[in-house]
Amino acid sequence: MAERREQAGSGKLKLDRRSLLIGGGAGVGLLVAWAVWPRTYLPNLTADANETLFGAWIKIGTDGHVTVAVPQLEMGQGVFTAFPQVIADELGASWSQVGVEPAPLNPLYANALGAATLFETALGGLSDSLRRTYAARSALVLTGGSSSIRNFEDVLRRAGAAARVALCKAAAARWGVDWQACGTADGQVVHGDQKIGFGEVAGDAAGQSVAEPVPLRSGDANRLQGQTVPRLDVPSKVDGSANFAGDIRLPNMVFASIRQGQVGSAGLARVDEAAAGKIPGMRSVVRTNDWVAAVADTWWAAERALEAMRPRFQVPETVVNDDSIAAALGGAFDADGVRIAESGDLAGEFRGARVVSAEYHVNLAVHAAIEPMTCTASFSQGRLSLWLPTQAPALARAAAARAVGLGEGDVVIYPVMAGGSFGAKLEHQVAAQAAVIATKIERPVQLTWSRVEDLRHDRFRPAAAARMTGKVVGAKTVSGWLAKIAAPPTGRQLAERLLGSDPVVATSLALPGATDPSAVAGAIPPYAIPNYAIDHHPAELGVPTGHWRSDSHSYTAFFTESFIDELAHVAEVDALVFRMAMLGGNARLARCLQLAAQLGNWQGGAPGSGQGIACHSFRGSHVALLAEAQLTGRTIKVGRMVAVVDVGRIINPDLVQQQIEGGLIFGLAATIGASTGFTDNFAAVDDLADLSLPRLADTPDITVEIVRSDADPGGVGELAVPVVAPAIANAIQAASGVRLRSLPLLSDIE
Repeated sequence: MAERREQAGSGKLKLDRRSLLIGGGAGVGLLVAWAVWPRTYLPNLTADANETLFGAWIKIGTDGHVTVAVPQLEMGQGVFTAFPQVIADELGASWSQVGVEPAPLNPLYANALGAATLFETALGGLSDSLRRTYAARSALVLTGGSSSIRNFEDVLRRAGAAARVALCKAAAARWGVDWQACGTADGQVVHGDQKIGFGEVAGDAAGQSVAEPVPLRSGDANRLQGQTVPRLDVPSKVDGSANFAGDIRLPNMVFASIRQGQVGSAGLARVDEAAAGKIPGMRSVVRTNDWVAAVADTWWAAERALEAMRPRFQVPETVVNDDSIAAALGGAFDADGVRIAESGDLAGEFRGARVVSAEYHVNLAVHAAIEPMTCTASFSQGRLSLWLPTQAPALARAAAARAVGLGEGDVVIYPVMAGGSFGAKLEHQVAAQAAVIATKIERPVQLTWSRVEDLRHDRFRPAAAARMTGKVVGAKTVSGWLAKIAAPPTGRQLAERLLGSDPVVATSLALPGATDPSAVAGAIPPYAIPNYAIDHHPAELGVPTGHWRSDSHSYTAFFTESFIDELAHVAEVDALVFRMAMLGGNARLARCLQLAAQLGNWQGGAPGSGQGIACHSFRGSHVALLAEAQLTGRTIKVGRMVAVVDVGRIINPDLVQQQIEGGLIFGLAATIGASTGFTDNFAAVDDLADLSLPRLADTPDITVEIVRSDADPGGVGELAVPVVAPAIANAIQAASGVRLRSLPLLSDIE
């Protein structure tokens, strides 16, 4: 720091992105100051009269029940089971006595890994310690980027271990024995033949001191780690007692529906409020420059009132349609790209050489969760309460507070389960809108977007294009690889939209030399290619884009695994052999690929076989997929998918199985549909029926094999998605000789 001060004093300090991020500058300097300023966060978890708190994560009742607080959004991925299972395993609890509840908003639950993954563009220049500091100081409680277990497993284990030690100390004091001679099993502290339930000593245990580092459990006896245990969220979902956003009912509550302008609209132009008043049950109209909402006794009455009002928005100056999006992607290649990654001497390798080239395209993809955007809001005595499913509760709270001019301390978030998300519920427009409506009408209100609104105003997975170039040497080697990818800077858009009001993020995004590596994440091939380069060509599509299950990996894996297959055909080598010859440096992925081929009875990708393979690594995990598919006219029929995954150490095999199966179906949907065009600044889809989603009859036979591993846990929820499209495209090529290079497949065939 002394050397830097001398440079600054002499006027010779060069201001660039790296020096500003390291040395300070505006908001980041404030973050550095925060990092050295001591701060302690206290738990705000509450307990009933018959419960004892153990830090921020655990409550133990006098009857022995154990309740685990979970800050992550349960949206079907099983986090309400995985988190309690980690703690129960370390605690020695009986699974039949374990329960779960949503955690309150608190910096103790900040997800630094999730923040780094989702907002890499804004926070990627910060050190790990600064990212953790920023996440905590900003209370970035986040669910996304397959980060939950990866970020919290160690914290959960230490919390469970600390409670176990405290319980053992309390029991040992009663028995007059050494606490280290005590153990726990099935919800009891055990010392030889002596046993006592957790509930009987919980009160005494809370007063015990526990020194760091806390000893973790060892051995395989009486462990829940790696076991299949019943999901804790299933019973309430089966009997209907689970609360989703649409289930909330408050006294005197009314319902609202909303209309928003097309992309790029300058604002609301006119509405016919008199026509709305003729609808039975209609209560009021709330309008802003950007949207208009109808409030009524039922949601259907509110929706009918909106139709009667015939809202009209100002015509955007710039037209966004399929042609403009295609032109933006094509035009992006005319400008110099930003080199995101490189190795070797690619220019020298390509100079004068015969190369293979191919171009690929992907369309905008929608989230299409079964549950549309919904939020219930109540405003009373200067305090705003919100009930909604959110992957970022602190950001939703901040957005709602800004929208109605309140301090964040005057806004309370009550999280509920989500009926699917796939990244959509990171966004918080609905929270801000519901807050405005509630404060205007001074009654509790439940705002639900119609399916049309949910699809038209999605934050889409971006459209993208790739120009791939490769050089094959000999029979099994790619010596040169160039991927030029045109895609919007979605990571930057996401950071600006969700974190842009924060001075740290605003400063980071404004620094010179800022890039968006997240736009091409996953594009570095997993193969041992000595000379490669990855270029990002930023494209402004005029369409809002956002986080989508597996993000850019969903298209970069399609580009990579389709093109590597094309190179194998050029080399006249079995696609499996071609890949395996270059996977020596990635043994875990190579094993997945080999097992998938064995389990799927790989036939070499011979013409007419209808078999295709693909593999990918990300978020610390590895996956390989063999798909069997046929092309009949304009119909793709996928008959079979065999997936092999290595996700490291496993908490619950069933949860992994469910997420891989779900990811394969999600990837199948994105391969054959789940996409939208654009016409006159509106998404072209209005309903789920427009998306060509796979139905039960279209679902292939699915086999999932999980490779046992002692490696650190990797991501699971997004893992299966990226490999589906290339595996099916490669299968179609083997079945019919037709190479499909656009997503959805067949979208480029007239």
